[in-house]
Amino acid sequence: MTKTLNIGLIGCGFMGRTHSNGYQRIRNFFPELQYKPVLHTVCARNGEKAKSFADQWGYANYVTDWKKVIEDDNIQAVDICTPNDTHAEIAIAAAARGKMVLCEKPLARTLEESRTMVEAIEKAGVANTVWYNYRRIPAVTLAKQIIDSGKLGKIFHFRANFLQDWTISAKLPQGGEGLWRMDADVAGSGVTGDLLSHCIDTAIWLNGSISNVTAMTETFVKERMHQLTGKVQEVKIDDACAFLCRFANGSLGLFESTRYARGHKALYTFEINGEHASIRWDLHDLNRLEYFDNADSSNLRGWRSIHVTDGEQPYMDKWWVPGLGIGYEHSFVHQVADFLKSLETGTPCSPTFREAHETQAVCQAVLESAAALAWKDVPKA
Repeated sequence: MTKTLNIGLIGCGFMGRTHSNGYQRIRNFFPELQYKPVLHTVCARNGEKAKSFADQWGYANYVTDWKKVIEDDNIQAVDICTPNDTHAEIAIAAAARGKMVLCEKPLARTLEESRTMVEAIEKAGVANTVWYNYRRIPAVTLAKQIIDSGKLGKIFHFRANFLQDWTISAKLPQGGEGLWRMDADVAGSGVTGDLLSHCIDTAIWLNGSISNVTAMTETFVKERMHQLTGKVQEVKIDDACAFLCRFANGSLGLFESTRYARGHKALYTFEINGEHASIRWDLHDLNRLEYFDNADSSNLRGWRSIHVTDGEQPYMDKWWVPGLGIGYEHSFVHQVADFLKSLETGTPCSPTFREAHETQAVCQAVLESAAALAWKDVPKA
């Protein structure tokens, strides 16, 4: 029997679009799911923007005050796509009303803030998830399956980077709509929370917990004009971050992220080296997973390219025919599908708030390490 799940979306920027597309595609490609998302209400501070978004994406209602979404008894699930400084207040309020909560990453600005969110969610006992969508790219999920099968053997190294170049100009302002990621009061941090949190979440999922870190950060442009005040203010976010770490399984990690890598818009890669085999993945070629198996005969040994489009590979039976790839947006469709399936089975949809809190703990340790120029243990989540 089909059950409807009325969605209240708060925030209609880039992430609001990706989530809305995810909800829209479920009925087409995952028809077997018991729960069907219904786009009930969208909220944005600007009424014209909210109405336009509602019309474009098919939301039945629009509001300009997020509290109205929380107070609406017809809405069962609240999806938070707002800047980071509002995540905690909205999530805690939604949980108190017994609503399911889906929250954009990073979970919060600080570890303490995310802890209050976890406590509120778990006290309320509501279904929850955090949108670390790269887990749901089929090639990345296949990597998880390969690692869990033991084919790599003991893991020695995990390395990842996430490189962009959009903030290089010293004339770029900070703060306000579109540039809130440049304002530490709103974002909490720079590339550490925005980009490396993705890398960290994936790393923990694939390779287990991170024990300790040593990091360095840099803010290349020290002052920028703030869009909201018109005043030149100190820039407090990190433009670049690199860190080393040890995983609980004994392997070593190397992570780098920057918004100052000219020529890179969204280069996200990871590589894992094990005793018997290695794997690597690149977001720019997201349907492909590279795999090296030392057990291959020496005359044929080398990196093989696995084109992840076959129906036997993760999620791909829902889409086209072998050989035809899918894109970035499909990772959000898969997360919606997994969340809806979790409601059927009663099992949590990873990453939960508590799991995302572990990523937040690593981010905090990274920032503290960079500030102290010292190794830092990752706080217990």
